[in-house]
Amino acid sequence: MKKYQVVGIGNAIVDVLTRESDRFLDLMGIQKGIMQLVERERAEHLYGAMKERVEAPGGSVANTLAGIGAMGLRTGFIGRVRDDALGRFYADAMADDGTDFVNPPVAGGELPTSRSMIFVSPDGERSMNTYLGISAELAPEDVSEAVAAEAEILFLEGYLFDKDKGKEAFLKAARSCRAAGGKVGIAISDPFCVERHRADFLRLIEHEMDFVIGNEAEIRSLYGNENLEADLQAVGAICPLVVCTRSGDGVSVLQDGTRTDVPVEKIVPVDATGAGDQFAAGFLYGLATGRDMATAGRMGTVAAREVIGHMGPRPEANVIGLFRQKGLV
Repeated sequence: MKKYQVVGIGNAIVDVLTRESDRFLDLMGIQKGIMQLVERERAEHLYGAMKERVEAPGGSVANTLAGIGAMGLRTGFIGRVRDDALGRFYADAMADDGTDFVNPPVAGGELPTSRSMIFVSPDGERSMNTYLGISAELAPEDVSEAVAAEAEILFLEGYLFDKDKGKEAFLKAARSCRAAGGKVGIAISDPFCVERHRADFLRLIEHEMDFVIGNEAEIRSLYGNENLEADLQAVGAICPLVVCTRSGDGVSVLQDGTRTDVPVEKIVPVDATGAGDQFAAGFLYGLATGRDMATAGRMGTVAAREVIGHMGPRPEANVIGLFRQKGLV
């Protein structure tokens, strides 16, 4: 038995959330419903304008790991934080949530710990303003081959693919994991990142990945065909397992050419933050515990539904209990 059932590599970002009106977003020049990268000065300005802040350890794959850990699986996280107040908070909070924070905070780090100011509007849309800081500097030397080899599943965050050293870190980790018999997958994360590095993304997926997870826009960004079905088939031709979330239209899973569609129950979100991250948590729980694709997909939708019912990107309810209510465990 390996030490970890799931290990993730991703941005270690402190999420700072608050509720605000559309008028506030306009006044502050915040584009609604998207993630914008901001510089340090802008980050400090937005942080100062926030009222009733809620702070939590975040980052897409880190949120997924927190969800998986809360379901009882053994998890580890590879990421970078600085040895400052926010970085120590992040490392301690991940450990408190049951996930090993593999790399200690960097003493004298070149940049501050990353943070994302998230403004949630009345319709549940999230407007994210992210200062990448030190987490985006993850490099091969931050990846322990021993940790990667101790993972049954290794899950990579596509955002980190934007820098050459992030690409090198992914390759090092993926090859160590697969050489030891583990499976490796990636969350595409950002269609714009794909557009900047399409050839490298496709090469990674075809030669190094066992599965890929993305929403409709992310899957379509890989090939840019005229319709989603063509893109799904194209990705499925180079990767054994492709998972595509389509918001209220459900989830499509393509495994070795076999298509499984999973419906979703439509609800009005309180806060859409973390929906994709917790879908991945539920799906990977199913994958790690040997469920079929229909069951794993349903687990993903149950976990996503829970998280959009409250503020914040991590589960508050007992998700295993929700699985039990649905007859999934």
